[in-house]
Amino acid sequence: MGMTENLLSTSQWIITLLLFLVILVRALRSIDWQAFRKDNALQHSFFGAAVVLGFVWQLRAGLSPGLAIHIFGITVITLMLGWALAVLAGLMALVITVITGREPLIMFAANGLITVMVPAIVSHGIMLWERRRDFRNFFAYIFFCGFFGAGISVAAAGTVMCLMLWTSGVYTFDELVHEYIRYLPLFMIPEGFVNGTFVTGLMVFHPDRLTTLDQRRYR
Repeated sequence: MGMTENLLSTSQWIITLLLFLVILVRALRSIDWQAFRKDNALQHSFFGAAVVLGFVWQLRAGLSPGLAIHIFGITVITLMLGWALAVLAGLMALVITVITGREPLIMFAANGLITVMVPAIVSHGIMLWERRRDFRNFFAYIFFCGFFGAGISVAAAGTVMCLMLWTSGVYTFDELVHEYIRYLPLFMIPEGFVNGTFVTGLMVFHPDRLTTLDQRRYR
């Protein structure tokens, strides 16, 4: 899910860029850089996630212009690193797609907002909701944060993208429903499965890599 050409009006492009910069600054200020520099495992997870996402995002299915889709993978990265580092890792992956010519540089802010920031923030919000509910069964973390969180995050990203394309006049609402929105539930299923599977594997074999997981709650 990303825009492979400039389909936004000038005003939309400026608004998108401002939102992108506000979230980016918030992410940069939220990170404990001193702790990050001291944690080699976290650094390996961070750079590894950026590289893996960068190559996974090369694989996509094209619909109409601006309606390309691919697996995000941002939810599992958010659960591993926290939303702020997940945003930075996702943006680094997006840089790889720009270098390889899969995404245009002019749409970096829009694609960063849609494919990285919105899924990371939504996944973070669902994780906080699960934490506030104080479930004592670790399956709640796997299901709500992994499977469910990933599906909802891709739905939110798709909705934002459709709103941007609709308000720019590129597509009518009926065209978006016919070409994309009616297929959105089908995009949510593989996204939820892929992220949920990885979260399950990490929780079983490497729970320490999930920085958002409070293992004391499930004992």
